[in-house]
Amino acid sequence: MEQRDAYQLLQWYQQMGINLAVAQEPLDRRGQVMVKPPVKSVVTSVISTDLRREVASCQTLAELRQLMMNFDGCDLKKGATQLVFSDGNPQSSLMLIGEAPGAEEDKQGRPFVGLSGQLLDRMLATIGLDRRSLYITNILPWRPPGNRQPTASEIALCLPFIEKHIALVAPRLLLFLGGVAAKTLLQTSEGIVRLRGHWQDYSNPYTAQVIPALATFHPAYLLRSPGQKALVWQDLLQVQAAAKRQLLTPDDR
Repeated sequence: MEQRDAYQLLQWYQQMGINLAVAQEPLDRRGQVMVKPPVKSVVTSVISTDLRREVASCQTLAELRQLMMNFDGCDLKKGATQLVFSDGNPQSSLMLIGEAPGAEEDKQGRPFVGLSGQLLDRMLATIGLDRRSLYITNILPWRPPGNRQPTASEIALCLPFIEKHIALVAPRLLLFLGGVAAKTLLQTSEGIVRLRGHWQDYSNPYTAQVIPALATFHPAYLLRSPGQKALVWQDLLQVQAAAKRQLLTPDDR
């Protein structure tokens, strides 16, 4: 490869957010058979008992945030600018959970502030919600390089954090944004097309009670496929109706 070509390739890597090498030498995968392990097997092999114990000991969101900031077990942290913990009202009875931070979220330290977040805000406004009346976070607190989809092992490493996060907020309703959040937290291999629009019961080792959960398309997907907005509108109407039935307000607890 000529020097100019190599320089242009490095520029492209930088633009795509690829800023972390995982080995000293390139790996020739030609002829190899890559087998993706099931999520459950990765979860059981990656999460340590010590981490579970530390997460369980967190009694407040501030303690959980500090634990996550001190955690060095996920390589995504090395390439991210900062931890993206949450936004909105932690006293709200409605909690939204997405996939992972993007470039703008990584820059500001807040989830859903880029183009997809702006679309989400507009959609929520149609049912009378804003950042003051809901709480929002992601499965992963660090941005994957180049906004790529997180791996099963990365999700598994961060799973105890989001589970405890949900338990500490103790929402009455959960809204999962996108397939990664829905499949991870509902522990299913079903795709988002099948999952969306159907209420399911959610619980984890840290929650004291079962929480009704609804999945819908991620707003980033809607930017690429605007024709699906009508389905998300139906999902949001379900959230609105459920909120009214349970008299959900930010100050009702």
